[in-house]
Amino acid sequence: MRARHIFAVIAGLALPLVIGCELPGRPGPEPEVPRPESVTSFDQLYAENCSGCHGKNGDHGPAANLANPEYQALIDDVSLRDVIVNGEKGTLMPGFGNKAGGQLTDQQIEAIVQGNRSRWKKDNALGGQSPPPYKAAHPADPSKGQAVYAMACARCHGEDAQHRGSAGSILDGSFLALINEQTVRTTIIAGRPDIGEPDWRNHIPGRPMTDDEITNVSAWLIAQRPAAPGQPYPNMQPASEKPGEEQPKTTAGDRPSKASAKP
Repeated sequence: MRARHIFAVIAGLALPLVIGCELPGRPGPEPEVPRPESVTSFDQLYAENCSGCHGKNGDHGPAANLANPEYQALIDDVSLRDVIVNGEKGTLMPGFGNKAGGQLTDQQIEAIVQGNRSRWKKDNALGGQSPPPYKAAHPADPSKGQAVYAMACARCHGEDAQHRGSAGSILDGSFLALINEQTVRTTIIAGRPDIGEPDWRNHIPGRPMTDDEITNVSAWLIAQRPAAPGQPYPNMQPASEKPGEEQPKTTAGDRPSKASAKP
């Protein structure tokens, strides 16, 4: 009995040496999952926060074409950082910064800004030409915007909301509800080469658009946004069946005879 007891004690002491890392509750040899706020890889941050709207490679998404070198040349670091941190009011772009209720730290925001620059910014993207400023330099005059639209936009986007152009309507109320004035301005100036949208130099044959024209047409377009985008919705219920309305009574004279009911 004494020998068995000694053997059991020795076996108990040796067991941890044999199973080592396999003890319950002890971390395995694989790397630990990093805390979300410690991630500073541009590729990971972009994939998790940006690619769903801006596209896997910065293009062909429903939102701004970040991979467009003209866009990267147009927007400065301060403006790009502000959009990421605080979002873009009047659009679906949310604020990702902690200060705006988002989940990204200042360091992560900076990683995204610098990643944009290193990945997609190119020297001399504008061919030595100076574009209009990213933000409008003076108040718009929307009353002058319709004439600019007819001259610069209508041939591709249609003369009005009822006549779609080859590039689709940008006067559709549901579309206008998803964008703001800055979105229009940025797209006009930088273009969207991923979907065939030209830049400010190629909207009007023979000359680039002026800052005034871009400012006024951007404001005019947003002024066409309906108060209740997407409405009125089709009423699928026949008027005679609306709640509260009595159904018309049918008399014998109103019912078709068997003979008249035959085809």
